[in-house]
Amino acid sequence: MNDPFDFSDDYLEPAQPAPVQGPPSYVETLNPEQRMAVEETDGPVLVLAGAGTGKTRVLTTRLAYIMDHGLAYAGEIMAVTFTNKAAAEMKERVAALLGRPVEGWWLGTFHALAARMVRAHAEVVGLTSNFTIIDTDDQIRLLKQIMEAEFIDEKKNPARNLMGVIQRWKDRGLTPEKVSPGEGAAYADGAAVRIYKIYQERLRLNNACDFGDLLLHVLTIFAEQPQILEQYQRRFRYVLVDEYQDTNVSQYLWLRLLAKQHRNICCVGDDDQSIYSWRGAEVANILKFEKDFPGAKVIRLERNYRSTAHILGAASGLISYNEDRLGKTLQPQSKDDAIKVRVESLWDGESEARFVGDEIEALQAKGESLNEMAILVRAGFQTREFEERMITLGLPYKVVGGLRFYEREEIRDAIAYLRVVNQPNDSLALERIINKPSRGFGPKTKGLQTLLEYARKSQISLYSAAMTLVDTDELSPKARTSLRDLLAQFELWRSLKDGLDVDDLVGQILDESGYMDWRIAETKKQKDMKAQGRVDNLKELVSGLKEFESLNEFLEHVSLVMEVQDRADDAKVTIMTLHAAKGLEFDNVFLPGWEEGTFPNQRALDESGNSALEEERRLGYVGITRARKRSIISYALRRRVFGQYNDMLPSRFVSELPEPHIETGGETGTPSGDYGGGNYGYSKFGDNPQRFTYRGKSENRPQKLVTIDAFDVTVSEAPDGGFRKGDHVRHGKFGSGVVLNVDGNKLDIAFASGGRKKVIDSFVEKI
Repeated sequence: MNDPFDFSDDYLEPAQPAPVQGPPSYVETLNPEQRMAVEETDGPVLVLAGAGTGKTRVLTTRLAYIMDHGLAYAGEIMAVTFTNKAAAEMKERVAALLGRPVEGWWLGTFHALAARMVRAHAEVVGLTSNFTIIDTDDQIRLLKQIMEAEFIDEKKNPARNLMGVIQRWKDRGLTPEKVSPGEGAAYADGAAVRIYKIYQERLRLNNACDFGDLLLHVLTIFAEQPQILEQYQRRFRYVLVDEYQDTNVSQYLWLRLLAKQHRNICCVGDDDQSIYSWRGAEVANILKFEKDFPGAKVIRLERNYRSTAHILGAASGLISYNEDRLGKTLQPQSKDDAIKVRVESLWDGESEARFVGDEIEALQAKGESLNEMAILVRAGFQTREFEERMITLGLPYKVVGGLRFYEREEIRDAIAYLRVVNQPNDSLALERIINKPSRGFGPKTKGLQTLLEYARKSQISLYSAAMTLVDTDELSPKARTSLRDLLAQFELWRSLKDGLDVDDLVGQILDESGYMDWRIAETKKQKDMKAQGRVDNLKELVSGLKEFESLNEFLEHVSLVMEVQDRADDAKVTIMTLHAAKGLEFDNVFLPGWEEGTFPNQRALDESGNSALEEERRLGYVGITRARKRSIISYALRRRVFGQYNDMLPSRFVSELPEPHIETGGETGTPSGDYGGGNYGYSKFGDNPQRFTYRGKSENRPQKLVTIDAFDVTVSEAPDGGFRKGDHVRHGKFGSGVVLNVDGNKLDIAFASGGRKKVIDSFVEKI
């Protein structure tokens, strides 16, 4: 039996059909650029594959071509993907091209292939080949044990937050010894590196590793045993990588090392679709490919087989504002150029949802399938209004990559509070939130068990049991006090429910119960998208309550919504985030919420500045190019957040869409005039809508014409480093906005979320 890690020549030469002579038939069907990407087999190759240009076809055909021509045996090829699904598809398509199954090659995800290497050389990193790969729950549990032993306050330094730091270090290829003192001092009161080191040692003692270790251990093995690296370098004559723009530092270092000898590495990716920096992806990896591999061939796939000329023109115009890109121009193969990209201006979020719903019904009436329609949002909280509208219209829908709005944990919690206010004998609802936030009634505490047992024994509701036991010694003094306060709050809220608007009542409940503050504190501790999303969802819940006359009406509405069941084979509108939509395509795509602060996302801009702005723009490019026939962008002049209307500015991305490829319209009127390559939008200050147009500004690109008619703004030259009318700026409190007037060091600014403000110039920065 052959040893799978024997690198002798015998192992590398299994029986193989004779090489074909001349180009196989499947190569003849490729376009010239695709064919070049397949046939350029010597040396490093970077294939810049734009959206809809056939990158998967190129990858699979290249693999088949290499084996068909006898350039390498299957065991000498490594093909790396990001998902198991992509690996399985690649295997099937290559087998179909060759007319036979392919065995022995190294095809799989980064983690799967790295795990295979670590198991072969586990002793180098202190493990045995049967090591365990632990999941997230085990990671957190182990880290909590270490933090407790090291007297690290877990409340002040949440284990999940610290684990995120450790994983980011691993994604960057940093062992504890390689973390700089300055960076290590920034976390867990300076103890993060020590905890990281202990964590790694505990994993080793348990003969275990986590997913982040798989690449990190391989890098360690290669560094400590150069002969092992040399064996793999000799073995893999060809390395192929899919979605190269999504690689992190560890993956990048691993690939560079493996391809160092033969340099026959082919990376396929699109720098304009790098949208996962929050997962550790480094767009710089693809941008510096030619520097890493001198003499590399760069082949651009620019023939798009998916979208119309107007869709591609709009997307290309938008992405051209990014500075950090290699550049390419998508060329449409579709002859249908009648439908331009639509940009619709709506008065508010409710109007936007009605507009999208009406458009979907109209398209359906023309014979378009709901399966070919998608609503792509920047953040999960935006789905609520569209879900509500789909339900009202009776249009089946599905939320991809997440739960429906009313199924989300924080929304269920908020509704549980409302259910107890509306009907105190709802024991299931009270049990759900009695310890949210913590009141000493956790699932393992005696207090909760005492309440449940007494209610069950007395055959009364949990609320009634609580009313009785707050006056006895069955509960601890602390538990009695917190429970008494909660019951008093419920009585107060119940007395107010007929006198307050539903949104005001719910806002008061979320505030006075401490639930909203608890979720906000969770966000600050964890600093991740999921935690922040919970707060945004709660605000969106309150915003949506204005339309209900009573609490009972809302709760009945929720019950009916939760009962909506669609058959699996029904055609459905797809609702999802822009991040989740990458790699998918639909005939008709709706892109709502294109306002400053929403998209581009204000938190992203505040945290990462211009790099975040460019990634947000890439998200817009991804969204537009998901569409085959129609791409419809919309923005609202006002958004209701936490029960309050906020004035909104159209996204700068709207002004960056090239005028020849778009048509504008909407409830606020169709703008006219000289676009100057930009587009008009509207904002509402006071009681009157005001018209303005502006153009985004990149660091090395001149500012375009800016006119804000209602405020008589003209562009004037500014002193070096100074501000001028029309500049885009960001303020720490008020967010992003546009300068309307300059008076010395005082700026008059129209902010996206805070209206018109006067501020000192030292408090803002250009964006």
